Amino acid sequence: MTREMGYQVDALTTWSTLASAAAGETNPDLAWPRSVDVYDKMRREDSQVSSVLRAVTLPVRSARWTIDATGTRPEVAALVAGDLGLTIRGQAPVAAGRARGRFSWSEHLRLALTELVFGHAFFEQVYDTRTDELAHLAKLAWRPPRTISAMNVASDGGLNSIEQWSSTKGTVRIPVSRLVAYVNDREGGDWVGQSLLRSAYKNWLLKDRMLRAQALTVERNGLGVPVYTGAKPPEKATVDEALEWASQEKESGLKVAQGFRAGEAAGASIPATASLDLKGVSGTLPDTDQPIRYHDEQIARSVLAHFLNLGTETGSWALGSTFADFFTQSLNAVAEQVCDVVQQHVIEDLVDLNWGGTEAAPRLRWEPIGKEHPATADAVRSLIDSHAITPDERLESYMRELHGLPVAEPATARATTASTEGKPA
Repeated sequence: MTREMGYQVDALTTWSTLASAAAGETNPDLAWPRSVDVYDKMRREDSQVSSVLRAVTLPVRSARWTIDATGTRPEVAALVAGDLGLTIRGQAPVAAGRARGRFSWSEHLRLALTELVFGHAFFEQVYDTRTDELAHLAKLAWRPPRTISAMNVASDGGLNSIEQWSSTKGTVRIPVSRLVAYVNDREGGDWVGQSLLRSAYKNWLLKDRMLRAQALTVERNGLGVPVYTGAKPPEKATVDEALEWASQEKESGLKVAQGFRAGEAAGASIPATASLDLKGVSGTLPDTDQPIRYHDEQIARSVLAHFLNLGTETGSWALGSTFADFFTQSLNAVAEQVCDVVQQHVIEDLVDLNWGGTEAAPRLRWEPIGKEHPATADAVRSLIDSHAITPDERLESYMRELHGLPVAEPATARATTASTEGKPA
C-alpha cells in the first residue's frame, strides 16, 4: 500500500505520441509542439483574442499580492518578502535595494500567465548568496515554450525534467528540482496543459476566413469590375485582318482592365469605338458581418467574458453584473492556481534551502478580485460596541491596510482622551 501499482504514463511511449495521447488532442495543428505557433498567432493577430486574454490576465496582475507572516519567524518572512519583492501584511513596507538584477514579481507574474496561452509556463530557479550567508532567489528564469524540445514524465505522471535544444548548446536538461511549472488544466501526465484558447480555435479559424472573404468582397466589388469592350475593326478589313484586330483588342483591353485602379490620377485611354465599364454585383452580397460578430461572441464566451459582448449578444447591460460575477470567480481561480504553485515550488523551496523542512513558511496571499462590501469603519465600530468582536493588533492592521492608512508606529503614537465638551463642570 506504500507504492503505486498502476500508472498514469507508459514510460515506453514516445513523447510525440504522449503529448497527443495524454491531452486527447485530435487536431494535428494543435498537438504540441505545433500548438505553440498556432496559439501565438491567435493572440498576436486577432483583436478579440487579444482583448479576451487581457481581460483575464490584467486583473490578476493588478491584484494586490502580499506575504502573510502569521506563525512564522520574522527573519523567515522578511527573507521571502524581500526576495519576491512583496510587502508583509500589517507591516510597513521595507525599502528595497536597487532594482537592477533583482527579482521582479510583476514581470514573473506576467510571464507565468502565459500558461493560459500555451497551456504551460516553465521557470528555472536561480539562487545566489549574499553577505548574510543565506541563499536568496536571484531569478526565476523563463524558459519560452518555443525552446522546449521534450518533457520527461515519470510513470506516476510526475515531471522529471524538461529539455531545451539549441544549435549552439545542443540539448540542455533541467531537472524538476530546479523548475517551477505552471500548467493550465493539467490532467495526469499531460504537462503540456490546455490552452485557454483551445475551445476558441474553431471560431478563430472560421472568423479569420470570413475576414479574408470580406476584404476580398470589398476589394472586388467596392469599385466594380472593369469590363473592356474592344473597338470595331476597320470597315474594309478582311476576315483575317478582322480576326487579328479582335485578338489585339482583346489582349490590350485585358491589360487596361487589369491595370485599372481608383485614385486621383486614375484614367484610361481607349479607341473611339471601344468602351470601359465598371460592372457592379447583380443581386445581394452575402452578409459577413453577422458571422464575424457571432464568432467574436463565442471567443469571449469560451473564457466566460460574456460582458465583452454586451450590446451585441444580449442587446442591453441588464445581465452585466451576473456575467461579471462568473468572470471574477474564474479570475480568482486563476490567481489561486498561481498562488499554489508559488507557495509549493518557490516559497517552500526557499525556506527549505535555508532552514530545512521543519521551518514554518509564510504564505502568499492576494486581494480577491471583485471583492465587494468591505468592512467600513462604522460597521466595525458597531461590532465593537456590541462586543461581537474585540479590537486587537491584527484588526488595526487590517483596517489600516483596507483604508490605505500608514502602518502604526508605537514610538510616535499619541494618547487619545475622551472629549469633555458639553459636560457639566
